[in-house]
Amino acid sequence: MSNSAARPGKTHLEESGFYRGYNKWISLSSKGIILLLILWASTSDQAAVILAQVQAITISVFGGWYIAATTFFMAICLLLALWPKTGKIRLGKPHERPEFSNFAWFSMMFGAGIGVGMLTYSTAEPIFHFTNNPDVILGNTDSLAANNVRSAYKWTLLHYGLTPWGCYGIVGMSMAYFSYHRGLPLTIRSPLSPLLSGRGSRFLGNIVDTAAILATVIGVGVTIGYGVTQFAFGVHQISGAQWIMDAAGKPTSLALVMSVVLIMLASTLSASSGVVRGIRWLSNLNMVLSFVLLSCFIAFGAWAFAVESFFQGILDYLVALPSMSTTVWHAGDDAVQQALSVWQGDWTIFYWAWWIAFTPFVGLFLSRVSRGRTIREYVLGAMIVPSLMCFTWFCIVGGTAIDLELSGKANGTITNSDLSAQLFTTIKLLLDSQWALPLSILSVVLLLTYLVTSADSAVLVINTIASGGEQDVHNNKHVVIWGLIVTGIIVALLVAGGLEALRSVMIIGALPFSVVMVLMVVAFLQALWTDRSEPRG
Repeated sequence: MSNSAARPGKTHLEESGFYRGYNKWISLSSKGIILLLILWASTSDQAAVILAQVQAITISVFGGWYIAATTFFMAICLLLALWPKTGKIRLGKPHERPEFSNFAWFSMMFGAGIGVGMLTYSTAEPIFHFTNNPDVILGNTDSLAANNVRSAYKWTLLHYGLTPWGCYGIVGMSMAYFSYHRGLPLTIRSPLSPLLSGRGSRFLGNIVDTAAILATVIGVGVTIGYGVTQFAFGVHQISGAQWIMDAAGKPTSLALVMSVVLIMLASTLSASSGVVRGIRWLSNLNMVLSFVLLSCFIAFGAWAFAVESFFQGILDYLVALPSMSTTVWHAGDDAVQQALSVWQGDWTIFYWAWWIAFTPFVGLFLSRVSRGRTIREYVLGAMIVPSLMCFTWFCIVGGTAIDLELSGKANGTITNSDLSAQLFTTIKLLLDSQWALPLSILSVVLLLTYLVTSADSAVLVINTIASGGEQDVHNNKHVVIWGLIVTGIIVALLVAGGLEALRSVMIIGALPFSVVMVLMVVAFLQALWTDRSEPRG
């Protein structure tokens, strides 16, 4: 076998030495850039300020691009599933069947794709939009009032509904098609093979894969950063250990660093065992624990309120989706427009950058576990069902928090809590101490397993990209190195500027890969048209 074969989608792999089975250029360049960022964040007093300034410029100039691009990805994903001919296309050879059972498949996709964010924001997102959202800013609804509940859920589902899963879905679908149908490596550059030709194709492919690794590291870094903050709040509520919190009621740097190290150590060990063993086992455990936690909220929470919010929210979301997916608010002299622009930058554009940064990781992981699925089946399992699952969580868990505020029992306690602490505040208000403690422990354990699943899946995906998509290459030394690098970037940015520094790096860093995604979709549509006469089944 010649690793240097001049074929689009192929990458040069080293045949000997430390990087045997890996692309040295991709490995070294991505590691070098990340290490430079760690060094700069660790030594510069102005790192957080500079990152915030660049973030503001990025949102101002490219905010509209983020909104248009994510809407495009969602629409293409849905159209491919709904169109009769493309919906029947199998991501693999004709008559090939899935490797994993439906339960294991969905568990791995959901846990890696959005589990941490869903658990962190299941209370915080509806509560925040219940306090403030564009309808409140425009004067159409009132903050913290019953007439704002439907608006709160409409905007919540925008951020966790079809759009983010459409971003994940289109990338995973295109990679699966080119890998399993056309026989190219399972890596980011493969879907771009129709556009990569000529002598510079390998160099451009290396740049694409490097950008994908950087986006993955940044995306998982933000996810773990927010997750460990909630994890620290949960451990503090359970244990009462004073060293976990500072005088301002925020987790201390020591608590955050220890949490990151614990999670990355567990995730590296899990990634070393591969997808079939460690990650599948953890994903199945996540789903079981999730249903247990959800059942507790169904039993003790505002069940009737949740059911009403679920159906009303879905209807409001679908009706408003075209407008919410295309409206861009620009700051101007008008105070209302400024407030709308700030809200959109803090929430919608932040989320779209987050999902795009997470897309190389989740998209590749979805394709890795979706071989043999049809496009219609894939979109149902990777886009529609997860959206409904997320909204179920937000209505049951977040609805309980809103109901506590509306009834006066919370009296502002939940809305005034830190975003990462609101889940545990809700549990404490909802139940007596004898029941609140075990439910808080369950939430912490579930959060931990979701964090480990996301981190080990990301390390495994980075390893796959660096090895040119060769899934059989599994060198534990490189898995450990990438685990250390991901740990380093999270710790450095948390210490330098906290969660805001992580947000800034992600919004900036996701921009290049959004362009890669657009090119990926164009190449995928071209390939589907070219292969349209092939047999399906």
